[in-house]
Amino acid sequence: MRTVMTENDSRRLALSDIGVSLALLSRIPIPLDRTWFKRGARAAWAYPLTGVLIGCIASVAATIAVITGIDSQLTALLILSLSVLITGAMHEDGLADCADGFWGGWTRERRLEIMKDSQIGTYGVLALILCFGLRWWGLTQLLDAGAIWALVAIATLSRAAMSAVMAALPHARDTGLSHSQGRPDALTAGIAAAIAIAVASLTLGANIWIALPATLLAASTAALIARAKIGGQTGDVLGATQQSSEVFMFIALFAL
Repeated sequence: MRTVMTENDSRRLALSDIGVSLALLSRIPIPLDRTWFKRGARAAWAYPLTGVLIGCIASVAATIAVITGIDSQLTALLILSLSVLITGAMHEDGLADCADGFWGGWTRERRLEIMKDSQIGTYGVLALILCFGLRWWGLTQLLDAGAIWALVAIATLSRAAMSAVMAALPHARDTGLSHSQGRPDALTAGIAAAIAIAVASLTLGANIWIALPATLLAASTAALIARAKIGGQTGDVLGATQQSSEVFMFIALFAL
């Protein structure tokens, strides 16, 4: 069921949505009016803007590391660590929960139960190791290529993918963070996509035609698996979508 908006929340876009997005998708401390959260899923258009900020912070840090002479492999590890600190590892947590639930349970109900469990299993550990390793490899390649500001595009497109999956799939459960926010409509997700494409065009140039299909493939794959396994999306599914989008983009840009 989609979140019902009050008359005061009926605007398509609101500046407060940026604050809501930052509060939901990062640990960046900002002053918040709790009433902003009443807009719920309408704030999903601003998810890519949180990606812009996170990507810019990572790019500036990477630039400083390169100037000081730190090698690309260590810089990539430091940037990944910084990203985890900024986001509170919430996307990584979603990936691990999905891996455990999707492949550790035989029924929809059991999968959702496992995903809600705070403990991490073998599938989750392996998913984190593989994903972290691929992201580290991709960042190393990016740094060696001198394409540091491509980090902004990757962070932005991967969060637009979250908005798309959030709009495309129904909620898999009647509780949780994703359900509390409601579902954005197609136009809200479209605005998020437009923002991400514009930002990626500026930071990737012609390579956007490599990154964009990779993002679409990652989001589609995550959505299809989630629908098959649990019948919809949760906050964990959205986190897994963000992580897989980053990996797909790195592979597309540097391996293919």
